[in-house]
Amino acid sequence: MARHLRIIGLVQGVGYRASFERQARALNLSGWVRNRTDGSVEAMVNGSPDAIEKIIAWAGRGPAVAQVREVVVNDADDGDVVDGYFEVRSTV
Repeated sequence: MARHLRIIGLVQGVGYRASFERQARALNLSGWVRNRTDGSVEAMVNGSPDAIEKIIAWAGRGPAVAQVREVVVNDADDGDVVDGYFEVRSTV
């Protein structure tokens, strides 16, 4: 099961990507997270439905200093995810 997330709000410069990566690894999710030039954060996650629901719930809060306004979640193809690996990618 794979999901694409777009996190909107004050989510850059607050440790969001590093925190997201820690949460994803703790949940045994594969995928990636990166900043976007529009100020949002984007992530692709692949794993169990329960773990994905937990990371989506976490994404709506983020780290303590983040101010998440919205999390947009879409079904995704897991072809862009290396199974068993989670990474922070460069900004696009």
